[in-house]
Amino acid sequence: MQVDFSKSPDGLVPAIIQDAITNKVLMLGYMNQEALDKTLAEGKVTFFSRSKNRLWTKGEESGNFLQLKHAAIDCDADTLLLKVHPEGPTCHTGADTCWNEVNKDAASFLGNLEQVIRDRKQNPTDKSYTASLFAKGINKVAQKVGEEAVELVIEAKDNNDHLFINEAADLLFHYLILLQAKGFTLEDVVNILKDRHK
Repeated sequence: MQVDFSKSPDGLVPAIIQDAITNKVLMLGYMNQEALDKTLAEGKVTFFSRSKNRLWTKGEESGNFLQLKHAAIDCDADTLLLKVHPEGPTCHTGADTCWNEVNKDAASFLGNLEQVIRDRKQNPTDKSYTASLFAKGINKVAQKVGEEAVELVIEAKDNNDHLFINEAADLLFHYLILLQAKGFTLEDVVNILKDRHK
């Protein structure tokens, strides 16, 4: 990445840290070339600390490292966006983010799960249950969705919340596989719901 560090008199550029799954903004730090090089080489986010006047790897004291998943630069080449998997809370106060927000988003996780399912379809392996379903064809995938739906209905009539919620997870998982098998995504379904909601 060709970052223009010369735009700032101290040679630092802002680095926005975002959770790779939830898309929640976790914090803002600053990097010089050395911090960026170290981050890209080691896969753990390292900043230039203005208060300590040195390189500082997030988590070096707390153990709450930021594992780098993707790095991008903005259109002016003077701001970084780093998508990460945080190991624990990001803020030094113990909060998930430096804005004291909770870093949870179920919908974003579903998007990530869809990517995993898509990858199993495009790059099948013998050890993958999902890939084996795709290999058996659309009829088997549809049958599994039907089976899971029936199991969910049965558990809904009982009082075992643990079994009910696990069957709900099984149904949702197989539903996502069926959507992929038919060439659709959850976003396509959401768009239909949005249109109906108008």
